[in-house]
Amino acid sequence: MTISRNTAATTPDLEELRTMIAEVIDVDVDEVTDEATFAEDLEVDSLLALELAVQLESRYGVKVADHEVSKFTDLRATHRLLSDKMAETP
Repeated sequence: MTISRNTAATTPDLEELRTMIAEVIDVDVDEVTDEATFAEDLEVDSLLALELAVQLESRYGVKVADHEVSKFTDLRATHRLLSDKMAETP
């Protein structure tokens, strides 16, 4: 699946983000629920979290600092952080 780059948006589409996360961490999209935590429920380790950050940077044109990677705890937290980053980007 190819996801097109959309830098004009200021808020990422939640379902598109869910799909992208599922692809990066190699799980079924149904497993990336609103309540599922990445580390405990989906077994995302630090290497996968870094890969997710790289993909988010590439897809959404934002910069994720190393210390922010730990904030990717679940879908909603990732969506919030990404929305904030996109709002900051000129």
